[in-house]
Amino acid sequence: MKSGDASGRGRAPVKVKKDRGRTPSSRAWLQRQLNDPYVAAAKSSGYRSRAAFKLVELDQKFRFLRKGARVLDLGAAPGGWSQVAAAKGATVVAADVLEMEQIPGVIFFKADLTDPDVPAMLKAALDGPADIVLTDMAAPTTGHRATDHIRTIALVEIALEVALDVLKPGGAFVGKVFQGGSSSDLLARLKKAFREVRHVKPPASRQESVELYVVALGFKGPEK
Repeated sequence: MKSGDASGRGRAPVKVKKDRGRTPSSRAWLQRQLNDPYVAAAKSSGYRSRAAFKLVELDQKFRFLRKGARVLDLGAAPGGWSQVAAAKGATVVAADVLEMEQIPGVIFFKADLTDPDVPAMLKAALDGPADIVLTDMAAPTTGHRATDHIRTIALVEIALEVALDVLKPGGAFVGKVFQGGSSSDLLARLKKAFREVRHVKPPASRQESVELYVVALGFKGPEK
């Protein structure tokens, strides 16, 4: 499904009635979910999360997913990004510290990316180097923007370490960061390792969200 199918135009807004057992914040969250066209589109498309459309839209812009590609999805649970990649005909290996229900065509490992043995295990499961490494990981938010940014960047750095180990020359890396973009150190590493580095906010990313995605294309190969 294209992102345009989730525009939600013409739909009357749903209002959530006040309930003694529901806090204002939970009522606001529920109302946002009920009125979010991407939530409805995810359900109708069989995606496990609305986040699947973020990858759909990024791929529409940069065309990195293709049939036969080897894709590594880090922090994959609940599996929306793995579903999108598998639907493109890619070979998908997914990993997360959380459990994830099985997805047809996806090999899943419950694994901690900080374990030094994990990258080799994932590469072996891919049966060769990866064409694309994806990560939609984000640390639980604290409400303090600077802290949330630092914690999420730390996760992206871990994913990048894995990517630099498993990617084939010409490969791509796609990861979540927060507004402000990648840290200067992370950005420098990305620009050194890839031919093109872009920061993008896909339409499926909520307007009020501070998340951005870094798309790095044309992996130059292992450092010599």
